[in-house]
Amino acid sequence: MAATDRVRIEAALDAAATALAPFTPGAIASRLKRGDDPVTAADLAVNAALHRVLVRPDEGWLSEETVDDVDRLSRSRVWVVDPVDGTREFIAGIPEWCVSIGLVVDGVPVAGGVLNPATGHRIVGTLEDGVTLGGVAVGCTATDQIEGALVLASRSEVKRGEWEPFFATPIAVRNMGSVAYKLGCVGAGLADATWTLVPKHEWDVAAGAAIVVAGGGRVSGPEGESISFNRANPKLTGFVATVPGLEAPVRKLLDELRHG
Repeated sequence: MAATDRVRIEAALDAAATALAPFTPGAIASRLKRGDDPVTAADLAVNAALHRVLVRPDEGWLSEETVDDVDRLSRSRVWVVDPVDGTREFIAGIPEWCVSIGLVVDGVPVAGGVLNPATGHRIVGTLEDGVTLGGVAVGCTATDQIEGALVLASRSEVKRGEWEPFFATPIAVRNMGSVAYKLGCVGAGLADATWTLVPKHEWDVAAGAAIVVAGGGRVSGPEGESISFNRANPKLTGFVATVPGLEAPVRKLLDELRHG
């Protein structure tokens, strides 16, 4: 099924690119929905395009821009998507947003795709056949030293001061918007690790989780616990993703800063 799933994700990313074409990042109106999160006409257009291309009658659907249907809980295969992850960056014209498509089978993210039209990055991965960046096979970096490791940090978390303790550690921190895009970069070998210090929804990380693991990396919860997807409550307490050689050093760093 991996080849078929990849083809469907690629087709959905094509449809998303077409749906996005009429909209200009940095010059688009928005409104606030419940929770004070912004939404634009582009989010809704991409959501409709993804649903049309991806979903089959025996499959479930979980999207940030669709009212949750608990029928998904009875489905083995569920598409977990964020039509525009990093909407604030999209509205501001900052090139750190993406379309995020994840496929979860029996609670496990098995395939994912992220498309960032602003940077030209198109990253697709499946657990069976690995990761491609722009159609070229890639994977996680071979980094195993925490010193100088490139860690992608949440732009909003840094702004709130939550990353301040990490600036005194040996890692190299780079601010970035979309968490889905950050995860895709780790799986594609463009960065070494990323983690969140606040809860995230499944649609934020499902695609990226599949891509990181497909690229050879590791994903877990904030305390190192495994994470299952397609849960009744799709909000996760946090998320950590690393290249394989940094799993233990990153976990040690997080534990030291969290517990003193």
